[in-house]
Amino acid sequence: MNKTIFASALILLSFFQSSVLDAKTQKMEQVVKSDIAETADLVSPLLNGQMLPEIAVTTVEGKSVQLADYLNGQKTILFFYRGGWCPFCNTQMGQLQAIEGELKNLGFKLVGISTDAPDDLKKSIDKRELSYDLLSDYQSKVSSAFGLSFFTSEQTTSRYVAKMNLKNPLQKNQAGDERLVLPVPAIYVIDSKGLIQFNYVNPNFKVRLHSDLLLKAAELVK
Repeated sequence: MNKTIFASALILLSFFQSSVLDAKTQKMEQVVKSDIAETADLVSPLLNGQMLPEIAVTTVEGKSVQLADYLNGQKTILFFYRGGWCPFCNTQMGQLQAIEGELKNLGFKLVGISTDAPDDLKKSIDKRELSYDLLSDYQSKVSSAFGLSFFTSEQTTSRYVAKMNLKNPLQKNQAGDERLVLPVPAIYVIDSKGLIQFNYVNPNFKVRLHSDLLLKAAELVK
């Protein structure tokens, strides 16, 4: 681990330890969000100390199941990514695959959620030889419940739909314009009770949490 990563790890550990203490003292709050932010910078994500929302997810087989039932009381690393068409997301998925064994040894289930349809999830799993699960949030309901969804700009919507052939349903923003909805990339470290113990959310989709820092955060969840 280089000096920059090590310094970041120390900051993370200091912040994380205080967050865990705060989470234990505050009421376990369950929040279900539904609003979609106008831009990535305006999202209002779920934070440490809050409970997972009661929301249904869709498996690669196309089956709908409640998130709590799907996780079944297991500690989980839940990460939101834009889709298998995003090169930064593909890089992240590969990096997470590299540490999946270590996370499993720590008792964690690793799960990715994107707006990809189930068939596209299967392609990502096969192409990248992933050993962890991917879930579909095709209509952005899950990312909205986590406070991560936002409307892309008109230019971005046109480019992604036309050039990348994305078929995600367009949704109307406050101005009545039909726009593509995406999640801000995020990682949540969740304990066996469904309590969020750590989160990393960055509106800059090109920047993702370093694997070493994620492992440090996971090590602190008992």
